[in-house]
Amino acid sequence: MARPSSPTAYSRTQILLHWTIAALVIYQLVFGHDIKDLGRALRDGQTPDFFQALPGNLHIWFGFAILGLTLWRLALRMTRGAPPAPEGTRASLFVMKAVYLLFYGLLIAAPVSGAIAWYLGIHDIGEIHEKVKPVFIVLIGLHVAATVWHSLIRKDDTLRRMLSARPS
Repeated sequence: MARPSSPTAYSRTQILLHWTIAALVIYQLVFGHDIKDLGRALRDGQTPDFFQALPGNLHIWFGFAILGLTLWRLALRMTRGAPPAPEGTRASLFVMKAVYLLFYGLLIAAPVSGAIAWYLGIHDIGEIHEKVKPVFIVLIGLHVAATVWHSLIRKDDTLRRMLSARPS
């Protein structure tokens, strides 16, 4: 497959996908533990109440949404491309690429491992699924720190690229 030409900006769809996935991931990080209450009630043969069922089911639904939206985002990146990376040192570009690869890997692996643990009842996979939370938090911290650095220190348009679409 031929590599797409490099656009000068992200598309509106790419931007919307970025922020939607970000919001869903933050929800999962803050409220994801609620699925344990739902699982415990079901294992104990109880009928979950509203406050167990809704948050637990949202965790499942949002996980599938994250997976689908991430695959869509990757497909757009492969077919449409992305703006060139901001200039930087070899080390900073390596870290940037590593963070993106880890993000995409986790955005796929976390929902898949969660679904396997939940629907197939494989406890060990569930344990692995829970371990991604601190990794996500570190990656988000690095991502935000890099954005702040680009905006306040380098004064480039890195943040603006993900806030508004401009024609390619």
